[in-house]
Amino acid sequence: MSGHAANCTGHNAAYLDRHFSCEDCDGIVSGGFDATSSQIVLCQNNIHQQAHMNRVVTHELIHAFDHCRAHVDWFNNFKHLACSEIRAANLSGDCSFGNEISRFKFGIKQHHQECVRERALRSILAVRNVSREDAEKAVDSVFNSCFNDHEPFGRIPHNNADAGHAYKEFKNRDRYYSNI
Repeated sequence: MSGHAANCTGHNAAYLDRHFSCEDCDGIVSGGFDATSSQIVLCQNNIHQQAHMNRVVTHELIHAFDHCRAHVDWFNNFKHLACSEIRAANLSGDCSFGNEISRFKFGIKQHHQECVRERALRSILAVRNVSREDAEKAVDSVFNSCFNDHEPFGRIPHNNADAGHAYKEFKNRDRYYSNI
């Protein structure tokens, strides 16, 4: 655990040459977070638009945030993985209205939650050799608490305006307590 903490505490900067890697990847995977090196991998052969890259980077940064904040046990605790995948799908724009329309998926009531659930399941099944039933059990067991955890944004950034508001709120979070 001490090596883990060294990668997460006291570092406020992300360095392109240290924390990001662009690589060719197998299949249709767009990116990943390598917990052992604290590095985000972007699959350059599978990302063809800036908006897609923005979502992938955001998705993987959520995993990096969870890695540092929650000390996620990626390899031994299936619920930890499920929670981080739920949060990443929820907060990255993976399930935005525009993305869902482009996938020909329509729905109003609870559609965002269903999309998040399905995207989290897909991500888990892509990285772990488990049955869909086991993945569904893990997702279901942590869904409500992880879906409602919006850190570090404080809200679900549904669009650029929401993201801007979230950033302003973040910048003002502790301003009244900074001189105490």
